[in-house]
Amino acid sequence: MTKPFNMLALSCALIFSTAVARADVQLDVETIASGLGIPWGLEVLPDNSLLITQRGGEIVRLDLNSGNQYPVEGGPEVRARGQGGLLDVTLSPDHAETGWIYFTYSKPVDGQGATTLARAKLDSNTLTDWQDLVVTQSRTGSDQHYGSRISFDNDGHVFFSIGDRGERYEAQDTSNHIGTILRVRLDGSVPEDNPFVGRDDALPEIWSYGHRNPQGVFFNQETGLLWSIEHGPRGGDEINLIEPGLNYGWPVITYGKEYYAPIAIGEGTEKEGMEQPVKEFTPSTAPGALIQYQGTAFSEWQGDLLSAAMALQHLNRVVLNDNNEAVEEHRYLNDLGKRMRSLVESPEGWLYIGTDSGEILRVRPAQ
Repeated sequence: MTKPFNMLALSCALIFSTAVARADVQLDVETIASGLGIPWGLEVLPDNSLLITQRGGEIVRLDLNSGNQYPVEGGPEVRARGQGGLLDVTLSPDHAETGWIYFTYSKPVDGQGATTLARAKLDSNTLTDWQDLVVTQSRTGSDQHYGSRISFDNDGHVFFSIGDRGERYEAQDTSNHIGTILRVRLDGSVPEDNPFVGRDDALPEIWSYGHRNPQGVFFNQETGLLWSIEHGPRGGDEINLIEPGLNYGWPVITYGKEYYAPIAIGEGTEKEGMEQPVKEFTPSTAPGALIQYQGTAFSEWQGDLLSAAMALQHLNRVVLNDNNEAVEEHRYLNDLGKRMRSLVESPEGWLYIGTDSGEILRVRPAQ
């Protein structure tokens, strides 16, 4: 059940944090659920409830009208170790006709974890017809850097991301799925126009590679552009505009440093044949999710990239110009002291944010 929230204390924090970011934007934030595990993925359902995946493997449906929480049965067995577990959740674009809901999770395979794309249907509070669509070739001895976010284009394709699984140099090897963004059809099959189809040295599901740990992927169905955001090491988080077949550099180029000392990684920050980020963040924000705002509730934010930040504990907003260059950055809610991991936009244009302290925040314009 939800708990009462001290709006007086919160409003004081908001006045300070939004004034630093941008004085004319005032936000109303309320905690609408608490006591969860780590809410890794959020999706708004047609019945005005929020489907929440928790990294430990549990799924909850939160009624946004009453605030009641209902456990959802029928999820998969997950390898809930390290950064693995039950990850993202997203409605299929044909959900109204088919009922499909897509998930990513770390599937236990021979004592290791493989980032897996799956789908199921929700009948009341039970998942049915579970199907593993793509069990990726991404297993390592580490439980780090699984990715993984899901997004759909307009043409019956699903994109999902996979991190480098703690084996950084594998992100340059296209004979596996490590450190990639994949593109498949809604049934998990490979589109014939994927960039590596027919090549002996690459897996056909790969859309882009050279990624460290992309935990945000967003396809804008109006512009046709695919965006991602990924964790750097010590600094060097990146927002990237994803194009098919391109190499995004990790670990050959990066703006980040080694964790154990301020030592450069790879060959520098630029190299021919490797893409530059639209924006890099140093120090790291530790981005957990990414959307491109589409709504009207925050009309001045339309087209801006919003991300949830864990390490620097804020809602991040990046303004783009007409050439898709980052020209401004604003930070909100940083005084709440919450590791913000998951983020979704509602049909009303409101934002729902999941925190690592087990809360769901609703963000609306202040009246």
